[in-house]
Amino acid sequence: MLKSKTFLKKTRAGGVMKIVREHYLRDDIGCGAPGCEACGGAHEGPVLEPQPLDPASSLCPQPHYLLPDTNVLLHQIDVLEDPAIRNVIVLQTVLQEVRSRSAPVYKRIRDLTSNQEKHFYTFTNEHHRETYIEQKQGENSNDRNDRAIRVAAKWYNEHLKKMSADNQLQVVLITNDKKNKEKAIEEGIPAFTCEEYVKSLTANPELIDRLACLSEEGNEIESGKIIFSEHLPLSKLQQGIKSGTYLQGTFRASRENYLEATVWVHGDAEENKEIILQGLKNLNRAIHEDIVAVELLPKNQWVAPSSVVLHDEGQNEDDVEKEEETERILKTAVNEKMLKPTGRVVGIIKRNWRPYCGMLSKSDIKESRRHLFTPAEKRIPRIRIETRQASALEGRRIIVAIDGWPRNSRYPNGHFVKNLGEVGDKETETEVLLLEHDVPHQPFSQAVLSFLPKMPWSITEKDMKNREDLRHLCVCSVDPPGCTDIDDALHCRELENGNLEVGVHIADVSHFIRPGNALDQESARRGTTVYLCEKRIDMVPELLSSNLCSLRCNVDRLAFSCIWEMNHNAEILKTRFTKSAINSKASLTYAEAQMRIDSAAMNDDITISLRGLNKLAKILKRRRIEKGALTLSSPEVRFHMDSETHDPIDLQTKELRETNSMVEEFMLLANISVAKKIHEEFSEHALLRKHPAPPPSNYDILVKAAKSKNLEVKTDTAKALADSLDQADSATFPYLNTLLRILATRCMMQAVYFCSGMDNDFHHYGLASSIYTHFTSPIRRYADIIVHRLLAVAIGADCTYPELTDKHKLADLCKNLNFRHKMAQYAQRASVAFHTQLFFKSKGIVSEEAYILFVKKNAIVVLIPKYGLEGTVFFEEKDKPKPRLIYDDEIPSLKIENTVFHIFDKVKVKIMLDSSNLQHQKIRMSLVEPQIPGISIPTDTSNMGISEPEQKKKKLEK
Repeated sequence: MLKSKTFLKKTRAGGVMKIVREHYLRDDIGCGAPGCEACGGAHEGPVLEPQPLDPASSLCPQPHYLLPDTNVLLHQIDVLEDPAIRNVIVLQTVLQEVRSRSAPVYKRIRDLTSNQEKHFYTFTNEHHRETYIEQKQGENSNDRNDRAIRVAAKWYNEHLKKMSADNQLQVVLITNDKKNKEKAIEEGIPAFTCEEYVKSLTANPELIDRLACLSEEGNEIESGKIIFSEHLPLSKLQQGIKSGTYLQGTFRASRENYLEATVWVHGDAEENKEIILQGLKNLNRAIHEDIVAVELLPKNQWVAPSSVVLHDEGQNEDDVEKEEETERILKTAVNEKMLKPTGRVVGIIKRNWRPYCGMLSKSDIKESRRHLFTPAEKRIPRIRIETRQASALEGRRIIVAIDGWPRNSRYPNGHFVKNLGEVGDKETETEVLLLEHDVPHQPFSQAVLSFLPKMPWSITEKDMKNREDLRHLCVCSVDPPGCTDIDDALHCRELENGNLEVGVHIADVSHFIRPGNALDQESARRGTTVYLCEKRIDMVPELLSSNLCSLRCNVDRLAFSCIWEMNHNAEILKTRFTKSAINSKASLTYAEAQMRIDSAAMNDDITISLRGLNKLAKILKRRRIEKGALTLSSPEVRFHMDSETHDPIDLQTKELRETNSMVEEFMLLANISVAKKIHEEFSEHALLRKHPAPPPSNYDILVKAAKSKNLEVKTDTAKALADSLDQADSATFPYLNTLLRILATRCMMQAVYFCSGMDNDFHHYGLASSIYTHFTSPIRRYADIIVHRLLAVAIGADCTYPELTDKHKLADLCKNLNFRHKMAQYAQRASVAFHTQLFFKSKGIVSEEAYILFVKKNAIVVLIPKYGLEGTVFFEEKDKPKPRLIYDDEIPSLKIENTVFHIFDKVKVKIMLDSSNLQHQKIRMSLVEPQIPGISIPTDTSNMGISEPEQKKKKLEK
């Protein structure tokens, strides 16, 4: 049956266009109940259970299916995901509304409907002849959809009666809309609110905790005193933003101070790019990462960023007067120059809430159901939740979701979602770390795995089309020990004309991951492989990452090769790119490769190839450094794990060999060669990587630090900086150069991916290269897969597809990749920090030499070279007399009593694990030397680390 709707639309040119919309109605759409003869088994996908027995509801004792409306799906998804809730009918009307209102919830619903065990059935009511309804005149779309849901529920109940005479099956409507529920009951449809139904499931009391509390009035603090001003409606905000009264931006809460935040204003305007917000009322219930509208305050109310560290100590929950007093502390006397544009939040444009990990702070009131939850992320406020299982959740990591933040509540309201496990447990903490950094880490779904090649796999004739056979070449790979995802291999051989042929061969991942399929979408979403201390979260399934795409030795593998002809002075004479088949002759570690190069006794093909590569790499590196490339340093550490417990038993800084540098040089060269080629072919949509030059003010700290040691560091160009760092040597202080390079690293900007058609600054500052991209690691970076696809199209080895040449889609992809890379970096650091804590937990108290990296008003930040560990030594402690501190921002220096500290001074510190706060355990450092009465720890306790093995020679990355 065909329904059609005709309407007229005015075109831009002023003409009138007639539009006819056709809507097909069918009789053959199944109801989803197995054994229903009327439908004749016309069901697709997972179906409902014939006799749903669980869960037992005191309100509805007979077997029943649930039919939730849109708001229940949107707000109570945590309840629906619980294993206790099964046999749910999801209407097409509801699904379409959810899709337009919340993409994350829509994805979760799709996952539920494809889960066989949950028995969620999607019913296409909008195309079923008996359940389709048209919008009445004067009826808004919301009321029409509510009516459509009731019509479907009524049809279901009548339809199920036809199954058999004694059939007691019912369909129960779950709605939180008062009017909708009343109308349903009038029409004879069993209907309950989500809360009523969940509370009736007496066998599953824990479900009540997962209910989102949505009533804005009923659930508030009894005092009911209004604390915050009202948020303006979206229409007013949009008008205000258009007229310039308000500014739109991203709200960034401060980690240091819970009463302060900044808003990064969207748009290209130069002034007022960053607005400061201070005080509870001006923050007005915005939460980190929300998109907000702010109003600028008059200039006489502008403030300077506070230098006070303030954490929400959670005094009396709603003692706002005390907090107002704390706010007055913030307003330190400052000179005019330090004042920044200041504003207040007038409304929320988009909430960017996610489920938060953290711990329960149990209420002191006995039998209380209301408790505060403290998130692990310090930028998120505490959340009030109701739970009956507080005693069981104490000392455990849990997940909580925010439901809303009423005006009369000091904290937002939320509900319990999941219990992750015990605090400090390695599995639990790794899970927290991955969730908090938004690292996708669920096992790959069946849909994704279905696109993997069938085993056993071998290279076929079809695979060799448009591909060169290079299996005869003496190719080898050089990687860290234990590496299973080998992306790259190299070869070098002398040609008949006396020149050298050098090849970089990269795993051809894009051969296995085809554009647009589920495997491709999942890899793009993950963006990068994340390496934690003892776990790897792969971007692509293991069959590819550790097997078919890994260029292991003595097996045939598909590759993408970049081959140069060079003279002996490493000057490129010819470059060509080709898809290829290779067979690596050796998988070496950096140490093994170095041993071969150094050993006079070895003269086989692999070793000769390595020596040739090494010789050329040294010339390439020298030339790169002459151009102004920076050699920076960061104290990276590696843990030695106990083979039984997997606990860290030793910690050392990573050692770099010549062979590390050899591989790096050719990877850089391949990346630059490919960048030039894809930009030549696709000037508007090449995926490139740039590293912006830092603003001059970033270098202030480096210049001042060098000056305090009578050294001059020039920062006008990368070349000037590189030369200054090379000359900054001290015979009496050999470690100074490494410290300067570590400090220089902190001054740098983040390198980012971008689309060439959306930007005109391509320069890579750190590498002193005019153009750069990532081509050499497609197993662990999605950017490289896109670059492979672009290059394949450029050389005619593969065909293009629409998204590849759409610069806006590429720009969106780059945005996600940049976010994923940043989060992976933070997750890796958090993993190192957690393993460092485990290490010091078993080690006890240790004293070590350290160097000062930064001088603060009331503390020094130090680096301990032996462990590559950084920490803060505070000089003001609670309940202790405050020492006399004089801070000089110009030098910078800090005078404590009669001792002056400068950057790079050598000190001795005591390191111990402070577990007083279970949620945020931290490494605590105290000063041992120089001796300052009342500040330093007596020396005798500093010998507790003496029984350890003789100190290793400090090995730091150059």
